Amino acid sequence: MKVTVVGAGNVGATVANVIAMKNFASEVVLLDIKEGVAEGKAMDMMQSAPMLGIDTMVTGVTKDYAATFGSKVVVITSGVPRKPGMSREDLIGTNAKIVREVVEEVLAYSPDAILIIISNPMDAMTYLTLKTTRLPRNRVLGLGGLLDSSRFKYYIARALHQAGIPATLTDVDGMVVGGHNDKTMVPLVSYAAYRGIPITKLLSPAAIKEAVGETKRGGATLTRLIGTSAWYAPGAAVATLVGAIVTDARRLIPCCVYLDGEYGEHDLCIGVPVILGAKGVERIVDVDLEGSEKEAFAESVRAARETNAALAETLG
Repeated sequence: MKVTVVGAGNVGATVANVIAMKNFASEVVLLDIKEGVAEGKAMDMMQSAPMLGIDTMVTGVTKDYAATFGSKVVVITSGVPRKPGMSREDLIGTNAKIVREVVEEVLAYSPDAILIIISNPMDAMTYLTLKTTRLPRNRVLGLGGLLDSSRFKYYIARALHQAGIPATLTDVDGMVVGGHNDKTMVPLVSYAAYRGIPITKLLSPAAIKEAVGETKRGGATLTRLIGTSAWYAPGAAVATLVGAIVTDARRLIPCCVYLDGEYGEHDLCIGVPVILGAKGVERIVDVDLEGSEKEAFAESVRAARETNAALAETLG
C-alpha cells in the first residue's frame, strides 16, 4: 500500500523513516519543493534498509505529484515551522495558502486518499482542508491529540519517578483532547493512570498540576530548546496514525476531527478520541468529561472558533 508524505523537512522525513522502519506500507513517496532534498533523504533511508530490515521502498521526488498517484494516505506537513516566541496561530495566513495548493495537487492524483494534516495551526488547517475539498469527514484528520497525549504520558512518568515510583511510559495511560494549542489543550487527569491506578491516588495535586502545565507547554519548550518545532515525537505520532489506517487496526486514538453534534459541538475540527481504521475515522468516541475538564474543553472550542474566524479573514 502506498503512502505519500508532502514536505521533506524534519517532521516529514521522520514520518517517512518511521513508516519505512515499521514495514506496513509497500511504498512511501517523499515530496518536497526544494530540488534534491526529498531524493537525498529517501536515498539515505534506503541505504539504511539492509541494516534495519526495511522492506518498504522510499522514493524522493521534487514537485512531481504524478509520482504520488494512487496513495492510500497522504500526510501534509507543508508550511512554515514555528520559531521561538511564535504561536501556531502566527502561521495561519502563510500556511493556509500552502496547504490549499498542496491538497489540490494531491487529490488530482489520489482522489480517494485519506488526508492527515500536520501543518500549523493544525486544527484550523484541518478545518480548511475539509471545507475546501468537501471530502467526507472520515477522510480528513489532523495530528494533535496523539502527540499531546504522548507528551502527557512523559510528564506523568517523570512525576511518578520523582515520587519514587519507577514508571515507564508504557505503564502510563493519559489522553489529551481539545485544540493543539499551548494554552487551551485539555490533558484529562480524570482518565490518567499508572497500571490502572488513577494518578490522583499516586501524585500530589501540585505534581499533577505541574505535569499538566508542562504538557501544555510541551511544544513551546522544545521550540525554545532546539530553535524550531520538534520532529521525533511528531513524526512517530503521524506514523502511528498512518499505521492504524493502512493496517485497519481500528485503534482508539485522540486526533483532530470534524465534529457534527459530538460533544455538543458543530462545524469545527478539534481533538477527541476516535476509532481509526481503513476508512479513516470510523467512529468518534464520546467520553464523559468532569466539571473542570468540560469547562476547559469549552474554552478550547472557543479558541478554535476564533482561529477559524481569523482564517476566514485571512482568506477573504
